[in-house]
Amino acid sequence: MRSTRGTNAALAALLAAGTLLTAPSAQAAETGAATESRESAGDLSRAQRPLVEAAEKIRAAVDDGAHPGFAGIVLEDDHVTLWWKGRVPPALTAVVARVSRAVPVRVAAAAHSRAEIAAAAAKVRAWLHANPGTGIHGVKSAGDGSGLVLAARPGSTARSTGIAPLRAAAGVPVSVRQEEPMTEVSRQDDAPPWSGGTRTWNQTAGTLCTSGFGVRDSANRRYILTAEHCGQVGSRITDRTGELIGTTSRGHDDHDIGLVPASSGNTMYVGGGNSNTKVPVTGWGHVFVGQYLCQSGVSSAEATGGPVCNLKVIFFWQDREDLVEAEQTQGLTAARPGDSGGSVYSTASGGVVTNGTVTRTAGARIGFQDFATANRDFGVTIP
Repeated sequence: MRSTRGTNAALAALLAAGTLLTAPSAQAAETGAATESRESAGDLSRAQRPLVEAAEKIRAAVDDGAHPGFAGIVLEDDHVTLWWKGRVPPALTAVVARVSRAVPVRVAAAAHSRAEIAAAAAKVRAWLHANPGTGIHGVKSAGDGSGLVLAARPGSTARSTGIAPLRAAAGVPVSVRQEEPMTEVSRQDDAPPWSGGTRTWNQTAGTLCTSGFGVRDSANRRYILTAEHCGQVGSRITDRTGELIGTTSRGHDDHDIGLVPASSGNTMYVGGGNSNTKVPVTGWGHVFVGQYLCQSGVSSAEATGGPVCNLKVIFFWQDREDLVEAEQTQGLTAARPGDSGGSVYSTASGGVVTNGTVTRTAGARIGFQDFATANRDFGVTIP
């Protein structure tokens, strides 16, 4: 895990201020310590916005060309770090120089490129498949080209038995973290055009989740984006009162995202469980290690009175699910049963920027699918 090195003045000022589904009969009822208000955690994403916008500009330049040396972009407390293996191309150097006029950007030497990390992860997964029983349940990277991190069940034999053959197969540095696997995880009565953060009821399977964001495809057809495990293709999805939202028409099981055709808008709920407070969704953004995000699942809103914020991105999972992992920096519960499919976002001027949808959780840790993956899989964007 990447260490937290403190906060800059803006963030310090704010600090001063799995898949998750549940049956309709099992409401998430938490009291006392569970009343972890969003005010106690603050929302660091707004103060971090200049760093995110700088990172987006660099990422756009990387995506515009073939750049095999690219390893990753990491948001630090007061600057952006571009990790690169080898010599940075002149075109990228020029972009970094322009961005640096507004936000400090550091270029750091990476041991391995993003492509090399992905290839190493594929070798590790193949080795684990051929050698079961190690207790290892996940393969991650920290987005800086340093190597791979293996998630092992606490008390497993992953350390004591040695994994030298696996390290040799990987060809990159491999470390092991002992941690529990993340497990799969309203507002109550919304109406068309449907908003993100609405309680959804899968009447086909009899489970409750949370809607993600309203989206549209290239033909301007409207959908609600949510977790695929909340409603496989053909599932009848309603709000909590039984009003029909739509029937799931597309899904990507590995990435745990699905589309429900519906009259949807570009707003989402951010208040408590029964709140009518909405904000506009101004667009979507990529996700970077070090980025602070919030999630607005209904169960958490009922328990805390608002979104769960200060979810700091720490890893990208290198497996078929391709999830992003974040950790709540105050150690608060990151997500609860019934939050699945809900909105993961960052605060920006004029509203919020969508970054993904909730999939898994384990205590203060949360796993979500980033919106860039939904954009690639389905060709959707924000209305």
